[in-house]
Amino acid sequence: MIDSLLSGFTAPQPYTMEAAAGAPRAPGVHVVLDGGVVVYVGYTGNLRGRLRQHLTGSRDSSVLHEQVGQLLDKPGHEAPAADIADWLGRCEVRWQETDNPEGRKEALVLALKPRFNRQIPKPRKAGRD
Repeated sequence: MIDSLLSGFTAPQPYTMEAAAGAPRAPGVHVVLDGGVVVYVGYTGNLRGRLRQHLTGSRDSSVLHEQVGQLLDKPGHEAPAADIADWLGRCEVRWQETDNPEGRKEALVLALKPRFNRQIPKPRKAGRD
């Protein structure tokens, strides 16, 4: 099922700055996989910039950065950004350029229910936009 949902996406590659640098500056959807399981789905108007922001940003600038940080935090000690980037570097990233990144993300989140997506959209009723 996951293969059909991600058809049209790039091949999986380690989520590193090199991978982010290879992404286009175009709108699209990106997925982060941990052990072949999609753990995050995001959309953006600039894939390259957003993939970099997840790796190097702050908890305020990236839901993914914040969620991974919470996973790595220890009592009384907030995980540093370098630890978050290291954890993401053990994951894989894929992306797809699309003119409707928000709609594509919503469909993937509903189907895959990734652990790091905070809000799962509610299914739309038939006949409503």
